[in-house]
Amino acid sequence: MKPWLTNYPKNINHRVDTTQYNSLTEMLTEAVDTYKNNVAYQNFGAELSFSDVEKLSRNFAAYLQHQANIKKGDRVALMTPNTLCFPVAMWGILRAGAVQVNVNPLYTARELAHQLTDADVETIIIFSAAIPTLAKIIAETSVKQVIVINLDDLINKGLPNPAIDENLENTVLFTDALNQGEKLELQPVDISQQDLAFLQYTGGTTGLSKGAMLTHGNIIANILQYQEFAKNVFEYGKEVVITAIPMYHIFALTANTLCYFYLGAKNILVTNPRDMVAFVEVWRHANATVFTGVNTLFNGLLHTPGFAELDFSSLKLCIGGGAAVQQAVADKWQQVTGVRLNEGYGLSETSPILTLNFGNEQEYVPGIGVPIPNTDISIRDDDGNELPQGESGELCAKGPQIMAGYWRAPEATANAMTKDGYFKTGDIALLDNKGFFHIVDRKKDMILVSGFNVYPNEIEAEIAKMPGIIESACIGVDDAKTGEAVKVFVVKKDPHITAQDVIDFCAQNLTAYKIPKQVVFIDEIPKSSVGKLLRRELR
Repeated sequence: MKPWLTNYPKNINHRVDTTQYNSLTEMLTEAVDTYKNNVAYQNFGAELSFSDVEKLSRNFAAYLQHQANIKKGDRVALMTPNTLCFPVAMWGILRAGAVQVNVNPLYTARELAHQLTDADVETIIIFSAAIPTLAKIIAETSVKQVIVINLDDLINKGLPNPAIDENLENTVLFTDALNQGEKLELQPVDISQQDLAFLQYTGGTTGLSKGAMLTHGNIIANILQYQEFAKNVFEYGKEVVITAIPMYHIFALTANTLCYFYLGAKNILVTNPRDMVAFVEVWRHANATVFTGVNTLFNGLLHTPGFAELDFSSLKLCIGGGAAVQQAVADKWQQVTGVRLNEGYGLSETSPILTLNFGNEQEYVPGIGVPIPNTDISIRDDDGNELPQGESGELCAKGPQIMAGYWRAPEATANAMTKDGYFKTGDIALLDNKGFFHIVDRKKDMILVSGFNVYPNEIEAEIAKMPGIIESACIGVDDAKTGEAVKVFVVKKDPHITAQDVIDFCAQNLTAYKIPKQVVFIDEIPKSSVGKLLRRELR
């Protein structure tokens, strides 16, 4: 028996049947039948019921088939922040049998051109504020049709909508597409678990991003795996989840947008989570039971006036992912909300959930927890050999949620897999003697100081404990004596803190070779749209 299975609560099955649905659209239909009149999504005070989502997405799917000439397997890009249009467009794309290409609306022209060209996209559904970026590069792509989402669409509160760039041809408003689709018939599409549902482009932390091919079967499996593992902490049709991480990101896409829809939850969408003051106001009226986020988001809320005074009595589950949750942030979160911050772990390539850390109440061990049902994890050395429990190596995973491969990149796909079929995550981890997994760091972010491995996460987590510091990011720099040395970029709240103060603080708990040699104070640490620290930009 795998060492981690002893940490499963008694009533949680080690395996689930992931073959019970042929497609995500079957799951949609079942959820709508069960929760018809319940609120599915809320944004800026406007609401869509489960029936509304079904009806509007049917209209949009019919429009895509008849007016946009979308056939099964065609790639359709969706480039919008969290609005009510996102789930409607998503279910419409899936019901038409197309493949959704999730695009970050904050992308630069270069990043957008790469993704649209790589995925061979002819139709894009785009948030109006992102249109100037598209206008710059549309001529370099195969895009023929542009469907424009405005902030006020489906909300009707008179929110401002920018004018559409005159250089763009063949544009249609999303609301017009819905109205046209209402008069058209939706042709049923035969979809199986093997068919692609999403092209999820990886963060591209190592260069150009690659499209992870996620099938209907991959996502169905991950929803059912979560449903089984979390069944002690949710009530069908009763949950209220706040979705502030972007729905185009795999974490919010699967966990919030899809899982919690299937479980009958009300999903409160936050369009601009960077406006923390407005975010706190949304939370004030939410009665949230579930919140998912990333370390920087939790940290940001904790530093926002008014957050600590909110009523957290309905809150019962908080999950952190996307990047390591720092212990200092987790401790403060529990102190303020009364609810533990549970870490999860996964990647775009794994749909994303591989492990979760909750449900084991007899003993809580910080870290990424245990693999969810049907998931095997193996810690390997650089030669692909399995390492004994307690030793650090690359985390490799196998399960029904692992992608079908990288889009049109057979070599990259082959390089990402072990000979015996495990996906290589590129993360360094270990399995402790109690049967819990811990991420040590990203393989490629590791710093080599005089032959010793130094993991940035460890340094950043230590600095996070220092009073007067908001956050930090750590990189390796060339050093004549030690090969590489540790350099940290620090954002401080207390203006009196000096570089020497940071070094002295680190020296209390870090061994000599891990102590930063250089400390630079900056106003803000560069982050991805999901809040991951962009160490490459600091380099």
